[in-house]
Amino acid sequence: MHYTSLDQFLTEQGAALAKGPIAIVLVEDDVEVDTTLRHHLQTGFRHVLAFMPEQFTLPRDLHDPVHRIDYNMSAEGATETAVNAIIKAAPEQWIFYCYNAEYLFYPFCETRAISEMLAFHTEERRDSMLTYVIDLYSDDLETHPEAVSLESAHLDRSGYYALARPDPENHGHPKERQLDFFGGLRWRYEEHVPQARRKIDRISIFRATAGLTLREDHTFSNEEYNTYACPWHHNITATLCSFRTAKALKTNPGSKYDIDTFKWHNSAPFEWHSRQLLDLGLMEPGQWF
Repeated sequence: MHYTSLDQFLTEQGAALAKGPIAIVLVEDDVEVDTTLRHHLQTGFRHVLAFMPEQFTLPRDLHDPVHRIDYNMSAEGATETAVNAIIKAAPEQWIFYCYNAEYLFYPFCETRAISEMLAFHTEERRDSMLTYVIDLYSDDLETHPEAVSLESAHLDRSGYYALARPDPENHGHPKERQLDFFGGLRWRYEEHVPQARRKIDRISIFRATAGLTLREDHTFSNEEYNTYACPWHHNITATLCSFRTAKALKTNPGSKYDIDTFKWHNSAPFEWHSRQLLDLGLMEPGQWF
């Protein structure tokens, strides 16, 4: 289904958002758009919304299952505008958002639908879920100059760390149950990444509530949404396996020619399976077994 604007979609299909979960895919370029959409359809989202430039095309088999919305992702605040509009239109529904060439993995996702995980997460009285953006990259940049290859995707198996998140409204003391996470390509090539964009944590899965807004730094106006766990035990976390940083580093003129390979001694082939991510400690099941 194709809509020429966000307003048209909300007018004609707003009622359809009364039942989730809803996936929002923000399309920045034409790399792996179809595989991103198919991955999240197969994950079990009730609605998949593709915000994408009008000049891009979708394969025929995605015309019906995907809500395609013409949208300019290069506009200032494009991410927050799109996500906040859906938050307002889908109260109390679970929402997930990502960019093209990003793939959601959660514990046991091969055998359990996203609705099952969210039902358990709701029972734990959680309205948000921390996701780690784990960088993927091709092991051969000569063959794949944009650093994107599903068949030869690699990830960093170590080199991740967390720092306390200071609260400027409380004299810089750490915020409760909030951390800033770092690692992957943004850490290894930090000289090419603005400081504000070096974090790899993102609250990609959350439940819409009245007055909730997404901020520019991928945090929410409700501080409880930005926590990694509830006060009494650890909760489920998930990962976004993403080519986005690798793409940026290989297309930005300031870094493109400085990087011959992303591989290092801690690189490992990505197995496209949640077990690998669990074994590496890149997400955890909490109390869900």
